[in-house]
Amino acid sequence: MPRKLTPDMWLLAVAALLLSLGVVMVYSASAIVAADRFRDPYFFLKKQLFWAALGAGCLWAALHVDYRRLERLSWPLLGLAAGLLVLVLVPPFAQPINGTRRWLRLGGASFQPVELAKLALVIHLAAFLARRRETLGDFWRGFVRPLAVAGVLAALVLAEPDLGNCLALLALTFGLLFLAGAPVRYLGYVAAPAAALIAFAVYLAPYRLRRITTFLDPWQDPRGSGFQIIQSWLALGSGGWLGRGIGESKQKLFYLPEAHTDFIFAVIGEELGLAGGLALLGLFVVLVWRGLRVGLRAPEPFGAYLALGITVLLATQTIVNLGAVTGLLPTKGLPLPFISFGGSALLVTMLATGVLLNVSQHANV
Repeated sequence: MPRKLTPDMWLLAVAALLLSLGVVMVYSASAIVAADRFRDPYFFLKKQLFWAALGAGCLWAALHVDYRRLERLSWPLLGLAAGLLVLVLVPPFAQPINGTRRWLRLGGASFQPVELAKLALVIHLAAFLARRRETLGDFWRGFVRPLAVAGVLAALVLAEPDLGNCLALLALTFGLLFLAGAPVRYLGYVAAPAAALIAFAVYLAPYRLRRITTFLDPWQDPRGSGFQIIQSWLALGSGGWLGRGIGESKQKLFYLPEAHTDFIFAVIGEELGLAGGLALLGLFVVLVWRGLRVGLRAPEPFGAYLALGITVLLATQTIVNLGAVTGLLPTKGLPLPFISFGGSALLVTMLATGVLLNVSQHANV
């Protein structure tokens, strides 16, 4: 009799808890704004529930389709992601928001192609490393080649412009290559010129430079560029040990910008306190722990690199988001996985989690 496949229940339980908490906190953080802007306090909640249900369907589908099939689809998926990143720059198809072109309108919904690009890059890197890991010691054939692919996607994302997700793609690539055993000196060779290019990109855009100066001293402009992080600190600080209670945040009342999206953790800290914030952080730690465990115990190289890549992706976005909300990193527009409002980000996160759970069915966890 064939062995019955069972996913990692720790991983599944954590994903379900994070998704449920995200739906609750999106409603709590957005109800007042939604009532004022759309005359419907459930406006953002209904959208989040729709994407959560669709994401749960994608997770279920990914859980029941053998992940090994993705290896043959790595190039088509990468080509699709790159094509959508090009398409989003074309005015008839793009949906300009705040001077950027990051969204495609699909009927009544919007989709952010960079989210698909992240998962497509993970699949491509996993397929490449599974076939040619022994060439990583060769700088040009084994190391520069995957970085060049990531660099093309990152350049397209930067053109939107979206420096945050551009850096996320590069960090994902560096992280997975490091875990695959790439020589550290090679990482250094590329990191130095990459840092110089990033610094030049920051210098060319005044708003990016302003984010850096605000990060260093937000109090120099407390009503302007420093307003958001100061309001985030006020929210986190006023939560105390146990918080004000669900729905009782004061900073979400038109003080804290992006309260239900990028800065939702500040509302969580205010309503659930330090205890709630640490509990949420603990869930992400368990998620990363189980993801790494799946990757290290996968039955073959492609599954191993696929699981490790997805875990690095989720961990990177979590660290950057929490770092920005707490002021430990400059403010960047990266959502908190499972928690922040946003359809395309949640959908791809759930799909990636389903793939990770699929690998776990075959791993010795």
